[in-house]
Amino acid sequence: MSVLDADAPELDLAGHSFVVRGPSALKGTLGVSGAKNSVLKLMAATLLAEGTYRISNVPRITDVGLMAELLRAIGCEVAVYSPGATGAADAFSSSAETVCSPDATGAADAFSSSAEDVCSPGATGAADAFSSSAEDVCSPGATGAADAFSSSAEDAGGSLVIDVPAQIEPVAPRNIVDRFRASIVVLGPMLARCGKAVVALPGGDDFGHRPIDMHLQGLARLGVESETVDGYVHARAQELRGDTIRLDFPSVGATENLLMAAVRAAGTTVIDNAAREPEVVDLCEFLVKMGARIQGAGSSTLTIEGVEDVERFGPADHCVVGDRIVAATYLAAVGIASGEITVTGVNPDHLAVLCGKLADMGMEVSVDDRSISAAVSSRLSSAKFSTLPYPGVATDLKPLLVALLATTDGVGSVTENLFAERFRYVDDLRAMGADIRIDSHHVVIEGTGRLSAARVKAHDIRAGAALVIAGVGAQGETVVSDAHHIARGYDDLAGKLRSLGADVSLSRS
Repeated sequence: MSVLDADAPELDLAGHSFVVRGPSALKGTLGVSGAKNSVLKLMAATLLAEGTYRISNVPRITDVGLMAELLRAIGCEVAVYSPGATGAADAFSSSAETVCSPDATGAADAFSSSAEDVCSPGATGAADAFSSSAEDVCSPGATGAADAFSSSAEDAGGSLVIDVPAQIEPVAPRNIVDRFRASIVVLGPMLARCGKAVVALPGGDDFGHRPIDMHLQGLARLGVESETVDGYVHARAQELRGDTIRLDFPSVGATENLLMAAVRAAGTTVIDNAAREPEVVDLCEFLVKMGARIQGAGSSTLTIEGVEDVERFGPADHCVVGDRIVAATYLAAVGIASGEITVTGVNPDHLAVLCGKLADMGMEVSVDDRSISAAVSSRLSSAKFSTLPYPGVATDLKPLLVALLATTDGVGSVTENLFAERFRYVDDLRAMGADIRIDSHHVVIEGTGRLSAARVKAHDIRAGAALVIAGVGAQGETVVSDAHHIARGYDDLAGKLRSLGADVSLSRS
């Protein structure tokens, strides 16, 4: 059981289904919590230096629990606070002495248990280095992790307290890593901290092959030698040295891994064609708070001056950036079901391209600094979308857009330019009456108006969410099985939709 499961058993949705009775027009205001695609990387970054970290606006999702489980296996202590909680759930239930026990595939023998082979950076840390400034926490004036939650819709998340010891065991075992792709990002910080790492190849959503070649090629430029043996990456470096790295593609994961390795490397590292996503910027801001020297966050070129002095690198507090993908999910939902909603806790600039397209389709969209309002009173017009690296339309939005276009007036399309094979949900939407055909990496959708209820299956996080919101606008009772996929990336999707007037519940399959 993960740390989040211990805190909130309702997050363990194995064997559950979403039951959606539609159609229901949506009305109201809801807040989104921190971004899944940021918080997991922030958690990994804590491995860079000894000390105690507090991360607020954390979404209540199972992937956070998995990353907490991984950090514990590496030797950290993790406590989770939920909104309104009075104390830590399962606080520090794993001791710092606990180290991972990889399965019998070779990784267990990668490092001995002697003192020489346990990472020991010599940093003194700053266990009580919590900033009280409003910039560093989501709820200014909070006096502790349990209180670091706003009751407003703008701060919908919980909080993590992570205690990183002076010694960590730089091994990420398969039994945890197999369960989510983001686990690969512990590779960079463990190399930076220890000069060596063993990481199982990552698992997660099944929607196409996403190799880690760019991660390893970039790390090689920094002086890392690596090989893959029995499904584990074994990496080692005598010394990390800055260099110029040009990525073939602006990969978010590769950018983040290289960034976290480079902040502790000797000299200057330049990452060209770097990812520009808001989640990468969020990681840069966190690393700077820790003592990193980074220029160019949000641009395609990152320049990192390595900080070799461990005394100048330590823990920090941080508020996770709002989840733009979750916010977009609710915008797509109101586009399907009609109504009027306001989504708070997100930076509208992070969804500027999408909001522009939705407005062109007939949705009334208005924004302020921390919210997006959307109103739909009649059937939207169709449109053409293409997935692109930020600031383009994110590939994660594709299933949501296909579901939306299935209800619009006219023929629309979504072109997938980033990942192949992300189409398994199409047959489920067809079962609900959608008129969809696939042509290579293009999905062509002829809008049919209202969809019909059906029994369908969530194949991954976003595809599952797309089927749920399609059900909100469909006639009858839609059942979306394998709800556990959705819980990996959505903080109480059923409850949030109910707050807007939808009839959505969870039941055992």
